[in-house]
Amino acid sequence: MGDKFGHTWQYHSRSDRHSKVACWAVLFDLLQASSLLQRHVRDGKVAFGINRQLNDWETGKKKDLDLVIARTPGPGGQRVGHAFDLTDLGVKYGIELVDEERRTLAGLPTGQASTAGATVLVALEAKACMTAHIKALPRLYDELSSSHATVHGDNPNALAVGFVMVNVAETFVSPDLHRREITHDAPAVPSVHNQPHVTERTVERLREIRRRPGPGSGRAGFDALGIMLVSMLNDGSPVHVVTSAPAPAPSSEFNYAQMIGRAAHLYDSSFGNV
Repeated sequence: MGDKFGHTWQYHSRSDRHSKVACWAVLFDLLQASSLLQRHVRDGKVAFGINRQLNDWETGKKKDLDLVIARTPGPGGQRVGHAFDLTDLGVKYGIELVDEERRTLAGLPTGQASTAGATVLVALEAKACMTAHIKALPRLYDELSSSHATVHGDNPNALAVGFVMVNVAETFVSPDLHRREITHDAPAVPSVHNQPHVTERTVERLREIRRRPGPGSGRAGFDALGIMLVSMLNDGSPVHVVTSAPAPAPSSEFNYAQMIGRAAHLYDSSFGNV
């Protein structure tokens, strides 16, 4: 994201691009993991939408979810928002893929640019905690909790999938603290993180977010929730995925691969009659 001073930031808290890119990646991996979802997309039974507003019937609270998989509207059915082709959406957000990923995407059904229906089957929400971890924790926890509550308040049979990136870097150049020109004489001043303490606290709190066994359980919570640690200085240097502790272990229910596998399994077992 660029700002009025001409700086280009890898991450900016006032932009939702990072959440859209993360949700695109989750959907890309979910498509590979679920043959039923592939068939539904290929047969035109479901479509992909972004910034879909859902309504919690119990409280009346409305919330925009980053990306949804919704039924396509039948003849005379309600049409809600624009549906996107996954490949076109990747171009829109400037998602860069390696050769193997491009070949994989080319072999997948990626949907059609049309309209989505009223019934949401899967809602994806992505959040990031890049700096000021402890200060950001209450809001992060509340926003994630309100996401699954709104999804299931709109449709208790829908799958609510959450994904959170947490920054483990010891320093971070915050765009909010640099609303000025960055020059040789006035360089950027990185914020310093008390690592690994702040990341450990963040992961511990995220693990407390409610999860549910799945549709039909009558309980509240995410149906799948993943936590990924990254090292991002936000100074233009490369970003790395961190898999060592306190990152969730490969066997943890919060591990990214476990999140994808669980979401795919629940989709396959829940929507066979779509």
